[in-house]
Amino acid sequence: MFSDFTLTRVDTGGAELRVRFGGSGPPVLLLHGHPRTHTTWRHVAPLLARDHTVVCPDLPGYGESSKPPTAPDHEPHSKRATARHLAALMTELGHDEFAVVGHDRGGYVATRLALDHPDRVTHLVALDVVPIGSVLKRCGAEFARKWWHWFFLAQPEVPERVINADPDAWYRTAERPVDEDTLKAMHDPETVHAMVEDYRAGLGIDRRHDDADLAAGRRIACPVLVLWADGDDLPALYGDVLEVWREWTPDPRGRVVRSGHHLAEDVPDELAAAIREFVAASD
Repeated sequence: MFSDFTLTRVDTGGAELRVRFGGSGPPVLLLHGHPRTHTTWRHVAPLLARDHTVVCPDLPGYGESSKPPTAPDHEPHSKRATARHLAALMTELGHDEFAVVGHDRGGYVATRLALDHPDRVTHLVALDVVPIGSVLKRCGAEFARKWWHWFFLAQPEVPERVINADPDAWYRTAERPVDEDTLKAMHDPETVHAMVEDYRAGLGIDRRHDDADLAAGRRIACPVLVLWADGDDLPALYGDVLEVWREWTPDPRGRVVRSGHHLAEDVPDELAAAIREFVAASD
C-alpha cells in the first residue's frame, strides 16, 4: 500500500495536515470523504503515480490532520476554509496548478477549490456528488428519508454522543469493514466531532456560499468529470446528474460506474483509468 510514497505532516498556516505523496508528473490532489482518511486511495494512488505526482491528505478535522476550532457559524469547518488549507498545502509542496479529485465530502471540498481558486485547479473530478447548494435546493421527502443522517448530524451535541457511544454500531463496521486507519478515526472523539461539524457547516455556511456563487454568476472554469455509482442513488434523487452539474459548468462530462459508494475501494483500476484519460484528454 502506497509503495514509494512519502508520509509527512505539512503546516498550512492554520492547519497541520497529514499527507502522503509520490510519483512524478502533473500533480493530482485526491480528497477522501466521510468517514474515511487518505487511505481510501490506497489502490488508486499507486496507479496514478505512474505518470502523475499524487497528493493524498487527510482533510482538516479528519484522520490525523489537526482539528479546526469550533465556532458558532461553523466557518472553520466550511468547505471554503478547508479548500484554503488545501491550496496552501499544494503551495507548500511546490504545485502552483493541479487537478483535484474529490469523493463524497471531499467532492464538495474539491468543488469549492475549483470555484475559489480557478487559477490553481486545472481539472475537477467529482465522485458520487452534486454541489451542496444543488442538493438542498432539490431536497424533498425522498432525500430526507434516504439521507436523514445529513439532518441528524447537523444537530447540536446529540450526534457526537450517539456515535461515540458505539462507533462500530453507527458506522456498521461488522457488515461494511474498513481499514485500520479509518477505524481508528471512527473511534476518536475529536475526529468524530470534527466530522460532525463538517455536516453542520454543510447545511449552513456551505449552502450560503454555494447560493451566493450561483446568484453572482460564478461558475467552475476548468473541465469537469462527474462519476457516480450505480449502487448509490443520485439519479433517483436528482434525475439527470449531469443536468444538475450544468448549473455550475457548461459542459460536464460523466457517466455511471458499476460500483458501490466507495469507488476508490471498489473499482480502483477503472477509476484510475478514467482520471488519467480525462486529465490527458482535456490538457
